[in-house]
Amino acid sequence: MYGKAFAPEYQGALTTLSVNSSLVDVLAAGTEQLRAAERAGARGEAARSGLAVAEAHRRLGQVGDADRAWKASYRAAREAQDTAAMAWALWSGGTLARQRGALPLAWRLLGLAAELGERGGDIVVRGYSLAGMAETGRIQGDYAAVGALHEQLLAEARKRGEARHTVWALEGIAQMHRNTGSYDTAYAMFEEAAEIAGRADDRRGHAWALRGLADIVSVRDGDADLALGLLAEAEVTCREMNLSSALAYNHKMRGNVLYRAGRYAQARDLYELALSEFRAMSEPRGEALSRLGLAKSLARLGRDPNETATELASLATTLNQIGLRHAHRMVSQAQTELGITTEPPPRPEPGESGLGTPTRPGSGTATHSRPGSGAEPGPEVAGAVPDPTGTGPLPAESSGPGAGASSPLAVAASPAGQSDGAGSRR
Repeated sequence: MYGKAFAPEYQGALTTLSVNSSLVDVLAAGTEQLRAAERAGARGEAARSGLAVAEAHRRLGQVGDADRAWKASYRAAREAQDTAAMAWALWSGGTLARQRGALPLAWRLLGLAAELGERGGDIVVRGYSLAGMAETGRIQGDYAAVGALHEQLLAEARKRGEARHTVWALEGIAQMHRNTGSYDTAYAMFEEAAEIAGRADDRRGHAWALRGLADIVSVRDGDADLALGLLAEAEVTCREMNLSSALAYNHKMRGNVLYRAGRYAQARDLYELALSEFRAMSEPRGEALSRLGLAKSLARLGRDPNETATELASLATTLNQIGLRHAHRMVSQAQTELGITTEPPPRPEPGESGLGTPTRPGSGTATHSRPGSGAEPGPEVAGAVPDPTGTGPLPAESSGPGAGASSPLAVAASPAGQSDGAGSRR
């Protein structure tokens, strides 16, 4: 039913690279081909080689280099009048923005990428961009707004037999079930994702699925040893493929498992390791979640309650600024668990970090304005796309799924503590 996983972001002269190619090798090959294309004045090839360079830098946690590379790829694609290549560059930029915790910008860039993908007749980049919008909303915690989009993308991926896309969708839906307490359903979906990824030789997808399974067997079954074994298996892949972000989230999950098992000193060490890794790659969301785990571990090890209260209050502000709409619940839960009596963290204002309404596949253009704002789609929907790469900041007034929505969040408090939902898995 499913073929071998492939990496559509490796294009042009780089199509021989596989989804499992070492990122160091991808960066070397992409840089070599990019320089050759620039010497030859082949702007289209420069755009496509530059995309691989941008993605390698992003996945290696080299944020500044990734930012420069996707913008250069976009400009080259625009000069070549290659609409699909422009869409791929915007997808890379939007994925980087989500990784950096800039969720409004991620939503904006991914929406533009989906629109250009449709206009350029590239259904793959359109699907990847819609998936990116769905993941942005899921990470933010607004499941009501993006749950249906996840399901639709899963159905389309299954129909086309796209293993990598199917694995991504299964893992995202599984994470939502996990966070709302449906552990058996989540486990079954992570298990299916691991099976499909294994058959399709999608090692990255398999590593993320193992991480999800480890979380479930820890929180549902209390089996720390099995969970740690699964994470150790996934870590081998992360190291062999130089998956810096995935490795950091693996370490943070290991901290979660150890914390739940009451092994607080070991959990502290893993949270400190993950925190240093996230800081090195400028990933604020992972950094904040590691800080939360570390604060809880230190509290269990006898830290002064006033210091813990101060740290939790600071974290509430940070998580709200990133745009995690369930930050209030996460921090309040930690305060209750640790017996911290203080003012509850402030709730984000309604629509404060909502991102607009995601587009269902096949329904036309993506919507970037806040629902109910009366705003018309911007010029990028009607015609020429403005340059988002350096002539000025993109408007940030649109922020994500569910902005202004009257329905409450569909995120239930997890009875077993925080779950980060992972990072940018592409």
